[in-house]
Amino acid sequence: MPVSIKIALLGAGRVAAQLAPALARAGHRVVAVWSRQAATAQAVAGPLGAVALHGPAPDLRLAPAADLYLLAVPDDAAAQVLAAAQWPAGALVAHTSGALPLAVFATQPAVRGGVFYPLQTFSPGRAIEWPQLPLCLEAADAAGLAVLRQVAASLSQRVLLVATAQRQQLHVAAVFASNFTNHLLGLADALLAEAHLPADLLNPLVRETVDKALHNPPFRVQTGPAIRHDAATIATHTAALAAHPRWQALYAQLTASIQATAPAPGAKED
Repeated sequence: MPVSIKIALLGAGRVAAQLAPALARAGHRVVAVWSRQAATAQAVAGPLGAVALHGPAPDLRLAPAADLYLLAVPDDAAAQVLAAAQWPAGALVAHTSGALPLAVFATQPAVRGGVFYPLQTFSPGRAIEWPQLPLCLEAADAAGLAVLRQVAASLSQRVLLVATAQRQQLHVAAVFASNFTNHLLGLADALLAEAHLPADLLNPLVRETVDKALHNPPFRVQTGPAIRHDAATIATHTAALAAHPRWQALYAQLTASIQATAPAPGAKED
């Protein structure tokens, strides 16, 4: 049987709300949850029988001792919370960010720093398939890394050691693959609505595009007027976007990027 780890969560937002019950299902004990707001702390802590802490800064002297403290707060709040918290001496503290460096812990020599980054988008009401979710780890010491590995392996079959520089590049890639893709789908949805067309018309196309990109090098399976250098169609699209100059500019930028990345017309592939 896996060893049960006592874990405290600092933060009760989207990541913590999904991570806390997943940790409990994996056999770990979530002993405390902190949030600035009492209601959000209680919402995550209550179902797990954990202590709910709230206030401007975490006072962990009011909570049971933990083997691991997971810092699941927005990136721009992490340094402030890290500095303001009352940490037990030698506490193992790992943030869940894709962008923050391990060096963020350098200002807190009393704690042992780590990274426990789940590579996923988290939204209320959406179930997470934890066994296939990549968990990216980094730690300042071997003992801390061993604890992070143990917790990660109890959740997922895909546990990776990823250094800060790699993780930050991975996070940029994730923004392109997820956040920017979702925004582009939103623009497409808005254009269909303007034309009084049903939003689900694009569903088969989107599914085929994503499936094809997941099973091939995406640049190799690019289609559309940009890669064909179809100037007439591009001009028609540009005119159709006249009422949306920001979208028109984005269309031009993406078209130029596709053409700059793709082989020149008539070029032979290796």
